[in-house]
Amino acid sequence: MDFSSMDRRQLTLAGSGFSAMITMHFTFQLVSQHLFYWKNPKEQKAIIIIILMAPVYAANSFVGLLDLKGSKPFFMLLDAVKECYEALAIAKFLALMYSYLKISMSKNIVPDEVKGREIHHSFPMNLFLPRKVCLNQQTLKLLKYWTWQFVIIRPVCSVVMITLQILGFYPSWLSWTFTIVLNLSFCLAMYALVLFYHAFAKELEPHKPLAKFICIKGIVFFTFWQGIVLDILVSMGVIRSQHFWLDTEHLEEAIQNVLVSVEMVIFSVLQQYAYHVAPYSGNLEAKLQLKKDR
Repeated sequence: MDFSSMDRRQLTLAGSGFSAMITMHFTFQLVSQHLFYWKNPKEQKAIIIIILMAPVYAANSFVGLLDLKGSKPFFMLLDAVKECYEALAIAKFLALMYSYLKISMSKNIVPDEVKGREIHHSFPMNLFLPRKVCLNQQTLKLLKYWTWQFVIIRPVCSVVMITLQILGFYPSWLSWTFTIVLNLSFCLAMYALVLFYHAFAKELEPHKPLAKFICIKGIVFFTFWQGIVLDILVSMGVIRSQHFWLDTEHLEEAIQNVLVSVEMVIFSVLQQYAYHVAPYSGNLEAKLQLKKDR
């Protein structure tokens, strides 16, 4: 392939497509390993859904670049697909943590050995809630609801936004209203997951929860916040259509898609470590037993 003869659009598509292929390679390699060592369906189903976030995002971005001059409803539909899957992955991540702890999500019964453990609320939550609370059934249920609210609000907002866009009623103030609502919802869900991690850090340590949390939070964090940053840069006139071959609106979408394509390669590699198949293949148990024998 002669890259020197390709224009900017072709180079962009080639780079994004190559990134998507690498992401899919690493992800499907990990998925196939879990399917081969299918020992704990409850946990591994959640893991597969979570690690498929990377190729879903990568494919979504590549499709967006195929039609760089698509309509606003088209881009919103692509975002809706991506973000609804994001909500599903967050729900499955919480379910995975519950499974590791052997806690029923319906009953939220806190094990006796951790009951009463202190949880510290940070700013700005400590303005509305006590700075210190004890871990109990109600606290655990609250953390679950704080996470699940994003799982519900994200798809609902996507449907409403697309509907209003199709109907031709989508002024800028409404766009920013949705942005603020989703921003607050997202922050609350991430805050709840952080509290959950700190509350059960000792019990979750054998399962590498921090690496798993960084992977899912990183994917959500980068895609969400860089979209906000790009909106601000467009509003400030930093990103202008003169820079490339597109108008400003479509240029913003193109930059977002290219960034996501590259980032998903990085996260697909990180997931190889965070969601490794060793706990289900028997290799981990063999290594631990070898250490004990020594």
